[in-house]
Amino acid sequence: MKVKCGVDIIEVSRIEDAIENLEDKFLNRVYTEKEIEYCSSKNNMKYQHFAVRFAAKEAIFKAVSESLEEKTDIVWTNIEILNNKDGRPYVSFINCDMEEKIENIDISLSHIKEYAIANCVVVFK
Repeated sequence: MKVKCGVDIIEVSRIEDAIENLEDKFLNRVYTEKEIEYCSSKNNMKYQHFAVRFAAKEAIFKAVSESLEEKTDIVWTNIEILNNKDGRPYVSFINCDMEEKIENIDISLSHIKEYAIANCVVVFK
């Protein structure tokens, strides 16, 4: 069994600027439709929610990068960060073979007005 972790922190303003300047081009490159819907529903806190998902995806990339044959084997939208009915975040992989390689992944997200941080622990099969 192999266990890897990843962490990332980002300034919320960087994501806000990218969304405001690049709009759908940025959103559709980085986020899934469900993530965009969820984050956009958060009104004045939407940028924190977008930023923390960006940080989560970066943390996951760091944790799984060693298991990839090519860096391009996984893209932003292959990773989806949603919340269960209790509000706990969880990770889904879309259109890639990561589900076959990973036994479990735990994700922790946190954000304040200016920063967002994410940490993940990945247990490989």
